Amino acid sequence: MGKRKEGSVLTPGSQKRQRKEHTDVHNDVSNEEETLEFSANSSAPSQLPDGEVGIIESIQLKNFMCHSNLGPFQFGSNLNFVIGTNGSGKSSVLTALIVGLGGKATATNRGSSLKMFIQKGETSADISITLRNQGRDAFKPELYGTSITVNQHINQDGSRTCKLKSKSGTIISSKKEELIGMLDHFNIQVDNPVSVLTQEMSKQFLQTKNEGDKYKFFLKATQLEQMKEDYSFIGKTKTNTRVQIEQGEERLEELKQLYLEKKEIFKSIAFVNDMQNRLKDLKHQMAWAVVSEMEKEIELLKEGIKAEEGNTELLQKVEECQVKVNEAEKKYKAIQDKLITVSEEAQALHPQCISLKSEVQAKRKTVNETEIVYNRSKTELKRLEKDSEQLHKRIEELKSCANQDSEPEKLERQRRIAYLREQLKAFHNEEIMIGQQMDQFQQAVSKCKEEHSRLRRESSEVQQALDAQQKQLRDLKDSKTNTLKRFGPHVPAFLEAVEVAHRQGQFRKKPLGPLGALIHPKDPELILAIESCLKGLLQAFCCDNHSDERTLQLLMSKYYKRGHRPQIIVNKFQNRVYDTSQRGVYHPEFPSVLTALEIDNPVVANCLIDMRGIERVLLIKNNRRAREVMQHNRPPRNCREAFTAAGDQVFERRYYSCNSSRPQLLSQDVEAEISHLDNEIENKRAQLTASQHRLRSIENEIRQNEDHLYSHRRHQKQLQVKVRTANAEIADLENVEEHQSADIHILQEEAEENKGRMESVKQDMQLQSRKVEELKNTLQAAEKKLEEVKEKIHQVEEIAGPIKAELNQAESEVENSKRHLQHYEDKQREHVACINKHKDLLVSKEKELEEKMSKARQIFPEPIKVSRTVKSLDAEMNRLREKINLESSHRGNREEIIQQFHYAKERYEDASNKVKNLRRFIAVLDEVMTERLKVYRQFLRKLSMQCKLHFEQLLRLRGYSGHIMFDHKNETISITIQPREDEKSARSDLKSLSGGERSFSTVCFILSLWNISESPFRCMDEFDVYMDMVNRRIAVDMILERADFQRHRQFILFTPLSMSSLPTSPHIRILRMPDPPKDQRTLNFQNRNDGDEDQ
Repeated sequence: MGKRKEGSVLTPGSQKRQRKEHTDVHNDVSNEEETLEFSANSSAPSQLPDGEVGIIESIQLKNFMCHSNLGPFQFGSNLNFVIGTNGSGKSSVLTALIVGLGGKATATNRGSSLKMFIQKGETSADISITLRNQGRDAFKPELYGTSITVNQHINQDGSRTCKLKSKSGTIISSKKEELIGMLDHFNIQVDNPVSVLTQEMSKQFLQTKNEGDKYKFFLKATQLEQMKEDYSFIGKTKTNTRVQIEQGEERLEELKQLYLEKKEIFKSIAFVNDMQNRLKDLKHQMAWAVVSEMEKEIELLKEGIKAEEGNTELLQKVEECQVKVNEAEKKYKAIQDKLITVSEEAQALHPQCISLKSEVQAKRKTVNETEIVYNRSKTELKRLEKDSEQLHKRIEELKSCANQDSEPEKLERQRRIAYLREQLKAFHNEEIMIGQQMDQFQQAVSKCKEEHSRLRRESSEVQQALDAQQKQLRDLKDSKTNTLKRFGPHVPAFLEAVEVAHRQGQFRKKPLGPLGALIHPKDPELILAIESCLKGLLQAFCCDNHSDERTLQLLMSKYYKRGHRPQIIVNKFQNRVYDTSQRGVYHPEFPSVLTALEIDNPVVANCLIDMRGIERVLLIKNNRRAREVMQHNRPPRNCREAFTAAGDQVFERRYYSCNSSRPQLLSQDVEAEISHLDNEIENKRAQLTASQHRLRSIENEIRQNEDHLYSHRRHQKQLQVKVRTANAEIADLENVEEHQSADIHILQEEAEENKGRMESVKQDMQLQSRKVEELKNTLQAAEKKLEEVKEKIHQVEEIAGPIKAELNQAESEVENSKRHLQHYEDKQREHVACINKHKDLLVSKEKELEEKMSKARQIFPEPIKVSRTVKSLDAEMNRLREKINLESSHRGNREEIIQQFHYAKERYEDASNKVKNLRRFIAVLDEVMTERLKVYRQFLRKLSMQCKLHFEQLLRLRGYSGHIMFDHKNETISITIQPREDEKSARSDLKSLSGGERSFSTVCFILSLWNISESPFRCMDEFDVYMDMVNRRIAVDMILERADFQRHRQFILFTPLSMSSLPTSPHIRILRMPDPPKDQRTLNFQNRNDGDEDQ
């Protein structure tokens, strides 16, 4: 992975800014030191945002090293401390980080092969690392989103596979190049010890006393080592190129002589070209002469076919049906637009409703926050009053107390303190138990409220179904006296009006309908299947002509509501049923809808054939058998769909379930239907009653849980008061011995100061009380406005109901019109198919012509007008070939001579160009080498100066003094340190320092390298293991300061020591790894701050 960034030395943004400054820098070292000293002394916190790209969000291990499952857990975006005893898995996390981001096994200092990291007894291991991918420097954000997850799977043979996943979990890439490109983009270098300092590397570096090793560490950390290796590679390349030039010049002379020889031979055969060109022209003419003869044959065929195309009767019928479809779709569109308008009105209110909800929530939150502030002030006032009372009491005690208490009083205080602490422990345990119970009650309330909402919705749905069934029952009871009432209570009266109008001569032919009353199913078990197939056609009427249709529409307007009128089908009345023997479906086991019905009137049968295609629909009772016939095998010939006894619709690749369980219009046993509906209505009523009982029970349960929750909250507050009282009494008892000699005047001044604070708190409470009242008033107004908007939305939704029913009716009309159109289009296609049979010969001839034209274009791309025949052209071509062959036998193969000449010429020119390019390359390489070497020296000088200044600045934080000496010629770094500035002893090198001081100075050196090199995150394992507590405290403070200064970078530090002394900060996260039991390897991570910014 060290070769990924060959084109650059330092990638961080700060380094790039420094390079711009270095271009015109003066040689005056003092100016550089002054500038860098200013940057090193800057200790103000960085104003840069938190890290957006490349930092580690989470990591998870499975079967890795000795852990069967570790994680997942989250890292903070700034400073992270991973603490735990030896063997708890800290180094396993760091090792997984290196391997998971593509590092080699040897880079971890934990093994020589990846298979060594697989847990004993397992066959593979998995590592999952999530990196942040936000901001303008994100890597392919359109693909990955705001985070990238790298999954590494390690196999038992030591190989591994990588998968890069997006924020949503989609696998984007499995290529190693994509991982390398992402790491280069984020400037992540897991093999750089400044980015990732492992435990072994940390120990080796902390204990090393070799100045050359430190210099190598400096070069590797700043990537100058990579730059140096690049220069060495360029030098070798230049040497190899010079050797190639010398060899190429010798070869070039040989190729030049060969080229001149072939050139002379080529000039001697030029006279044969004329015959070759003539032969080539004849081949072109021959190709297009064949095409011309074929075109004449095709023209004769076209004239014969044109006479067969003239019948346009079916086309006119299709156009008439298309007009009806357009009218029906126009009507549907108008209703749909009306529904959209109503829906848009409701949708327009939704944003307002959402906005008002947000406003109410915000105001409620503000009220709560203000009340919290008020309660805090109230608590503060009580505390101040308590303090005031204790101060006065203490003053009185000091005035009356002797210089020392008696021994019995001291023992009594100690017994009292022990008793109070026992009480505090009991209070604490009770408070934990109450908190757990409160959580349980709160969860119970939430669960009951969700159940209450669900039951209310179900009760509403049951009530609607009950109303519909009661209406259906009334219609069925009415149909006992007249079966026509099944199709609507007004149908008998409407049919009587149609009869009267027919007798009066208003119709040319009496309309027929409803069609459901004119058909009779043969098999009662197939009634529901037939109803599901025909649907709205059962209530439709059929007219002979459009004049009768208009008369029937006018008559319907008196009996049917607008939008609820049945469909009217216009179809020429015939006295015989269509012949469907050729296009109807036949199956030896199952009937079609046409054969399953008894239809006395042929007009009704023809109407259903035209509108629904009942001759092509099978009826199969068993659902499984229907799937086998339609989907497992190829459907029977002419079969487009099938219906089951349960009313389910089956296509070749689709299956639709029926919503109805029983037939409504074609049922032959009315009493059974009435009995069935009675049972269903009773069941619905019982279900509704049970739902209402359950609702009341849940409401009672909610009230009980809320009462318990309120009681526990009150008890919790009482416990908190007892805890504060006990703590205050303990403090008073412990302070008796410590402050008996305190100055009474100081306590009196403190009492006066406390009194002033009490007055200030009281004034704040008055202001806050008034503010709470004002906020509550505005909250009530916002809640009232929200309820008004909700009521408006409910009203609009009620209006949309009838429009939806009207839209469904219009949709049914569109579907029927399209079926009619489909019928005539099928007939038109049959007519066209008949004509196409006569065109088959023409198609085959045109295909043959295309093939001949394609061959002709391959020979000569442009068409040629040829007057000669194919036979004459072929004879002349044969004569020319004989002459060319005769000449070739005398002088050799002409094509071979030409080929050898061009080959020699190409080789000579190619070799000449290569030599010229290599010479230019050497010249450019010399310029680049000189410039890059100059830049390398500038970087080396600038970075070593920055490192030196930062190191000295960090030493001064403890009061040390010292400096770093860079010997670039011998490639060594010498560090001299004087532990205390006030000591007069000479400066000491690292060998004379203690282990803790040497570790501290090494940490300073690493921090200096952090300042001059950047990566999204820095990891360091056991950085403080050899320090004493003083040096460790200073080193930790320096790291905290550096992390606070660089909040856009992530720091992950591993240590076996405690971090309890760290300050509380949202930018610090401590991942505490407890010692795992032998029977459990999963580690629980605990955050130091519950309110961490990244939780």
